[in-house]
Amino acid sequence: MTVFTEETRERAREIIARYPADRSRSALLPLLHLVQSEEGYVSPAGVEFCAEVLGLNKAQVGAVATFYTMYKRKPTGDYLVSVCTNTMCNVLGGQEVYDTLAEHLGVGHDETTADGKITLEHAECLAACDYGPVMTVNYDFFDNVDPQGALGVVEELRAGGRPMPTRGARLCTLKEMAVQLAGFGDERDGAVADGGPGEATLRGLRLAEQHGISVPGFDPNTPIRSKAEADKAAAEAKAKAEAAAPAPAKVPADTTAPAPRDAQAAESAGAAANPPATDGKPAGDEAGAQQRNLKEAEAGAGANGAGPAVASETGVQK
Repeated sequence: MTVFTEETRERAREIIARYPADRSRSALLPLLHLVQSEEGYVSPAGVEFCAEVLGLNKAQVGAVATFYTMYKRKPTGDYLVSVCTNTMCNVLGGQEVYDTLAEHLGVGHDETTADGKITLEHAECLAACDYGPVMTVNYDFFDNVDPQGALGVVEELRAGGRPMPTRGARLCTLKEMAVQLAGFGDERDGAVADGGPGEATLRGLRLAEQHGISVPGFDPNTPIRSKAEADKAAAEAKAKAEAAAPAPAKVPADTTAPAPRDAQAAESAGAAANPPATDGKPAGDEAGAQQRNLKEAEAGAGANGAGPAVASETGVQK
């Protein structure tokens, strides 16, 4: 059984702390990404770990892990290559791209190359129709790909390189991406600022600028700021706004205006009136009530001179 590192356990505690104490099970999705960042997939040990830290049973965790395709249930390569084969990309050549990669790599859907580098999958939609055909590597986009271009990307990956995506930040491994999906920033120096936007998506913004309806001074090519930079800018803007705001008017002592409602008290009252869902069965699942209703239904049918209705193979009740 996998023994998760102390760093992973510390990050798990940090994730859980983001949610109210009585809603800790909401942390399950990022926790599944977290265990995937250590093992490369959600293993039985990963399911057990999530169940342990959240006080759930393994069936509850497994039900979520098997529902979402981003949680892999078997070892996955360093680079997950997803090729869109949905309608728009298919018409533009997406299936040809996928077939070429499958033949070249010697793997099919959801299979990994012998060197453990590449896992190939076809995707139903990658939400980038204006760039079709598209493929992603660990969810970063490579737009307007053709078979030869796709082959070039995977061969560079197998050789140890990291080709630059068409849009988005610098390429990372699947484990590194899973850390980010768990809610932690990309710690590689300058990685976030490397990428650029896509022109097709920015076309609407360009038109808005031409017609004078854009946000004044907004530059779409400005790199995303780090959290520290964003927090500093927000604090400066708040201080500036407070300094420029006029002093609040004094309220006469004999005012009859009601005092503002305490927000925390209101939140507590709302939580008390709406207790969280539990793992207990709903009232309708109570066996005694079900049996009683069944007997009443049978008794009613007998009073009318007919036995219980039985559905035939054709769906007609007899």
